[in-house]
Amino acid sequence: MATKLAMESAEAVVPASPSVAEQTVLKVLLALSFSHLLNDTIQSLLPAIYPLLKENYHLTFTQVGLITLTFQVTASLLQPVVGYYTDRRPKPYSLAAGMGITLVGLVLLSRATDYRMILVSAALVGMGSSIFHPEASRVAHMAAGGRLGFAQSLFQVGGNLGSSLGPLAGLIIVAHGQTSILWFSAVAALGIYVLVQVGGWYQRNLAGHLARAKARQHAAASTVPRRTVVFSIGILLMLIFSKYFYLVSLTNYYTFYLIEKFHVSVRESQLCLFVFLFSVAAGTFFGGPLGDRFGRKYVIWFSILGVAPFSLVLPHVGLAATVILSVFIGAILSSAFSAILVYAQELIPGKVGLVAGLFFGFAFGISGLASAALGKLADHMGIEYVFFVCGFLPLIGLLTGLLPNVETRRSAKA
Repeated sequence: MATKLAMESAEAVVPASPSVAEQTVLKVLLALSFSHLLNDTIQSLLPAIYPLLKENYHLTFTQVGLITLTFQVTASLLQPVVGYYTDRRPKPYSLAAGMGITLVGLVLLSRATDYRMILVSAALVGMGSSIFHPEASRVAHMAAGGRLGFAQSLFQVGGNLGSSLGPLAGLIIVAHGQTSILWFSAVAALGIYVLVQVGGWYQRNLAGHLARAKARQHAAASTVPRRTVVFSIGILLMLIFSKYFYLVSLTNYYTFYLIEKFHVSVRESQLCLFVFLFSVAAGTFFGGPLGDRFGRKYVIWFSILGVAPFSLVLPHVGLAATVILSVFIGAILSSAFSAILVYAQELIPGKVGLVAGLFFGFAFGISGLASAALGKLADHMGIEYVFFVCGFLPLIGLLTGLLPNVETRRSAKA
């Protein structure tokens, strides 16, 4: 199956003719989505094996949170820098280079003998991610044609599918030991191959894309006042804070919550985490296309604030209801990011890499800080208290009402 997908992804490098320059290049988007799946499968190995690492190295929840913080900080701090730099000097093969750094981190993790080596491995995986995400988002923007929301959603769904596979990969590692992480180096190698092919398409179509982007930037200039843009970006970052702080409580501590409250086994908790992450992947795809059709602001409203009824109830129900509620939470919450990212790119036209780097980087950074903070809170107050407090975070979605209607403004100017 992986070989077939790789062959299909390699076909994506057929150059687009000028006549289809503004059409959606589906094969390129599928290749990006597939490489995102591979990249995030590797990244999701870390939280998937937290119970194993916690037991083997006698870690506290705080130390577990610091592993995620190390990964997320290296990913978040570099992403805006990478995006800003590549807006000015695009690097088509940087995608493959980023996956190569991730591969090195994966090998080191399989050979880690102490906590410090685990942190170094996590940092390298984060560094590879910081290169991959803003550049891959840019290529998705290039291949989108006029379907920007659809392109970003298709790209994101690959990543979320990869994240959902992490717990299944974790079961393999738990069964065969930490050294079996090395088996997944083949996943990174396949990703490098696919991204080299994508990089070739990127390079061949770069000149035309830059010319069209410059024309769009000129046409869209001054559509939204600068003060409104700055205010709106602040609101969007607050929504990202809400989304990812709450998401981290589930992706990193859901297994511990289920084990402590319902006394399930590690294997059962991993399967429940897989169900949640798969619902995240399934819901991701709809945010972009619905935003293209109905307006991104409405999707943002629904995907953040719409989670609140479920998140507030979740700490007070039984095991079966918890799993069911997690599915609704994952599917609804995951539709937000693609809509937020494209909305921000429409606010700041011509800065695709910078905007992608800023929002991906902020999301990663908030996730790292949230993981460390929630780990500390869990050590002092208990894991159940963490889920009670985090249940209120989606109410920040009320801030969406302060956002301007970008689509309406653009239509009026047109």
